[in-house]
Amino acid sequence: MRALSGIARIGNLTTQAPAERPFSASGVSLLLMAWEAKAAQRASAAQQALTGPPRRPSGGAPLPPPPPGAMSYRYTTDLAAVRAVVYRYAIAAGLPEARAADLVLAVSEVAANTVRHAKSPGSLKIWYDSEEIVCQIQDEGIITDALAGRREPSLEAMGGHGLWIVNQVCDEVEMRSDETGTTIRLHMDLPRLKPGS
Repeated sequence: MRALSGIARIGNLTTQAPAERPFSASGVSLLLMAWEAKAAQRASAAQQALTGPPRRPSGGAPLPPPPPGAMSYRYTTDLAAVRAVVYRYAIAAGLPEARAADLVLAVSEVAANTVRHAKSPGSLKIWYDSEEIVCQIQDEGIITDALAGRREPSLEAMGGHGLWIVNQVCDEVEMRSDETGTTIRLHMDLPRLKPGS
């Protein structure tokens, strides 16, 4: 048996060493690794978000309706389809590959909460303009903690990590929850075009 750059040849069979196998672009492991690499850079911004006022309030008045023409998608359990839709729109909006992966991770975390806790279909709406892309996830579940996702959960905590990750990777998160259900909007800023482009 001879190994070259992680490739092992055994007779006519060629295999790649398990540690060398790349993850698929939509794999959760890749998304989590990307998040961990950026976590240190975002730590001070996260602390400031906890102590300073958010750009948009996370409670109070209802969110304005999505603009006409927003893409709409209903889901029950097929999170792979949700991830594919978000990725396609993120790239079309102009998000760089890494930020598109962040947005896919964030939407997937919120949509997974719908499947796990709401026990009702979820609704995904996506729209973008020249400044940002917005993904809105809505379901019949209720979040009673107004600061859910804004406080870093302990490593021993059984839950709460998903919404924390969402708040770290998105530029802004808006949440409204009452007896009628929960609406979460995830905002990501699009790269600014240079003058003359």
